[in-house]
Amino acid sequence: MRTIPALREIYQTHKDDDFVLIAVHTPEFSHEKDLDNVKDAIARLDVPYPVAIDNDWKTWRKYSNHYWPAQYLIDKRGQIRAVHIGEVHVGDNRFAELNATIDALLAENVP
Repeated sequence: MRTIPALREIYQTHKDDDFVLIAVHTPEFSHEKDLDNVKDAIARLDVPYPVAIDNDWKTWRKYSNHYWPAQYLIDKRGQIRAVHIGEVHVGDNRFAELNATIDALLAENVP
């Protein structure tokens, strides 16, 4: 939840670019599996980007993820190009690094 403001900022900055931001919600506790609870949290936290529900941890395992949160940057060919582990906050070094990586990926000339 503490990363949402940074992701919201990134989404707002790049939503009109050739960029897609998708959050994957992998619940830690049983109440976090309830879709109505997740919908309420999305509305309450003003999450403007799509949120996929990973109640069975299939996405988590497919990416061999071990971290909450983690940001995966996937290029236009579908290749994972960068993984950022941990929280990102507007204005910190991780935020600047994440934005720089996104800008570099967007600048690539991919057919």
